[in-house]
Amino acid sequence: MTTFPQPQSGVIEGGAHLYALRVFYEDTDAGGVVYHANYLRWFERARSDLVELLGIDQRGALDRGEGVYTVAELAIRYLSPARLGDAVRIETTALHVGGGSCTLHQAVLRGDVRLAEATVKVAFIGPDGRPRRQPAAWRDAFALLAVSPGSGPGSGLEGQE
Repeated sequence: MTTFPQPQSGVIEGGAHLYALRVFYEDTDAGGVVYHANYLRWFERARSDLVELLGIDQRGALDRGEGVYTVAELAIRYLSPARLGDAVRIETTALHVGGGSCTLHQAVLRGDVRLAEATVKVAFIGPDGRPRRQPAAWRDAFALLAVSPGSGPGSGLEGQE
């Protein structure tokens, strides 16, 4: 019998989603520094894992013609480079959960060193690409990660439009 490893998954702990990964050669430029666009891939991977852990079945909703989340806005700040071989984690919290969207804060950290951070607004859209109210159960699931006023990550990106 062949044993197959399980896909990587993060955890929800203390009101944040934590997702770990290692920097591979494919993530870097010729100098061994992570290429800027790969941070976006990492943020997306962490958000996809978060949705899965929250019990949100985007694939089922898509198949039923209900809708899915899409990135509506993104602001990113690069603070320090990640390098080949680094072990990093993506931390995700919810800044705001509304009727049709969620605004998330995501950060890439190597130990206690913050490498990059982003504020990402994901909107719920129908199959026609138009905004819709997100399912109440999905909104409630994201609300579990909502930071209370004044206790946010302090990135300075939260108020950007």
